[in-house]
Amino acid sequence: MPMLTVFTPTYNRAYILPKCYESMRRQTCKDFVWLVVDDGSTDNTRELVKSWTEKDNGFELRYVYQENKGMHGAHNLAYENIDTEINTCIDSDDHMPDDAVEKITSFWQTCERDNGVSGFLALDAYGDGRIIGTKFPENIKRATSYDYYYKHGVKGDKKFILRTDLTKKTPYPVFEGEKYVNLATKYSLLDIDHTLLNMNEVVCIVEYLEDGSSRNMFKQYIKNPRGFAYSRKLCMQLPFAGFCFKFKQAAHYVSSCLIMKNRRWLRESPKKALTIFAAPAGFAWWIYILYRNQ
Repeated sequence: MPMLTVFTPTYNRAYILPKCYESMRRQTCKDFVWLVVDDGSTDNTRELVKSWTEKDNGFELRYVYQENKGMHGAHNLAYENIDTEINTCIDSDDHMPDDAVEKITSFWQTCERDNGVSGFLALDAYGDGRIIGTKFPENIKRATSYDYYYKHGVKGDKKFILRTDLTKKTPYPVFEGEKYVNLATKYSLLDIDHTLLNMNEVVCIVEYLEDGSSRNMFKQYIKNPRGFAYSRKLCMQLPFAGFCFKFKQAAHYVSSCLIMKNRRWLRESPKKALTIFAAPAGFAWWIYILYRNQ
């Protein structure tokens, strides 16, 4: 059985998905599974992927479909269908360098790890080769995702390669009528009992398209307030997080409650004193969100 599953959630991305597929075909190591998770596409994604399964790709290609549930719902379906030791997500508008799978599997086979390691982080880059954000400090071999960003100065999007047994344990909640829960919620939960190794190698080439969630975050705030409130409440309770981080989460929680007109916002907060203190900032953030969505 292959060690790695690369899964790609997609929704009406038949126009760009071939670029991701071709990068899978060019991999120098073909000992992996590519799992395409179709999150309710209404274009020709199904037919496109089915045509690829009929080719001699050199790797195992799987396709699963569900009615549209959003990115986090697609991740849930992916984890239900992964049976390899580790996995990573490559978005439908991104692709992998030719040696990415080889680097991932080689690192995992040779790194020093124990049960306290949930996986490792690697680098993302733009199409011109520039690293997104910063590399990992050479003197830091393992840390939580929180510590990488808030204590060790790491910046920018990074690629998570995670143990499948752990990712299966913490599915994202699905709220009726909403289609977004912050994917970092899972990473925060893993941080409580685990650390991540790091590899200063690029394994993903990222494109931020106009129809992607990163470019439309202010719209997501309006459309998915319960999903955001859930993530903020969880992050307020993280035992390792500092005050500034928790204050920011509380402010965002207040803004989400205002968006969904939740009058029980204080009663439902896990950190009531902090939430009261952050309420003015949350109110200001709510006003700014409304302004950006005009």
